[in-house]
Amino acid sequence: MNIETDHLREKEMRKKIVAGNWKMNTLLKDGMELARVVDRLEKEKNSDALVIIAPPFIHLSKVKELLSNVRLAAQNCASEDSGAFTGEVSPSMLVSAGAEYVILGHSERRPLFGEENTLLNKKVILALSQGLKPIYCCGEVLEEREAGKLFDVVREQVEKGLEGVTAGEIGKVVIAYEPVWAIGTGKVATPAQAQEMHRFIRELIEGIFGAEVAENMTLLYGGSCKPSNAAELFANPDVDGGLIGGASLNADDFIAIVNSF
Repeated sequence: MNIETDHLREKEMRKKIVAGNWKMNTLLKDGMELARVVDRLEKEKNSDALVIIAPPFIHLSKVKELLSNVRLAAQNCASEDSGAFTGEVSPSMLVSAGAEYVILGHSERRPLFGEENTLLNKKVILALSQGLKPIYCCGEVLEEREAGKLFDVVREQVEKGLEGVTAGEIGKVVIAYEPVWAIGTGKVATPAQAQEMHRFIRELIEGIFGAEVAENMTLLYGGSCKPSNAAELFANPDVDGGLIGGASLNADDFIAIVNSF
């Protein structure tokens, strides 16, 4: 059996996922309509990919009522589960609102809100303990890539962010690679660049949790993914889907990405 066939069989074992991160967009009424349309189109999709949407916190419980097959994610969670933390939203609160997944360590939260690996690790552990499935983000900025530090940066983010996650929990974690220099800039990592880093991440996971876990872990690409380039990116043996930003705010574009498999 050749390497290419091995990769194809491994990929068939993993979940294909396309997750839409709405960020701080849509008022409640508009968000509910977008969710309604995405859910309707999801039923007509041509792929077996799992579809997830991550609306703003205030939308979660209302959007949950509208979904039949689309899964619900939150865009963040607190590092504590209750107490005097004004303005924070705990993992258990998200579960009570219907969330199944939570995005952690997004490339906007790391620099804009000072979220570093130790804090994110605390969030990952707490989210798992409350039944949420983390979509854990990692990725380098342009200066780090140009300085040749891209692999060191991602290694540290993955190793420190997942420290303490048990063998029984790791199967609930999804990792999203975000080349920060390709987010909101119109630039996109080439399929070869995406595959190179996804393969590196899978090998990291293998070193920590073993080959079987690594082969079955879903790795998403996040960085200006859209209908015109999704198929080429998803064709890589170690790219199992996408974490979609701007394109997820248009239901037709979002489902077109889902159908790119």
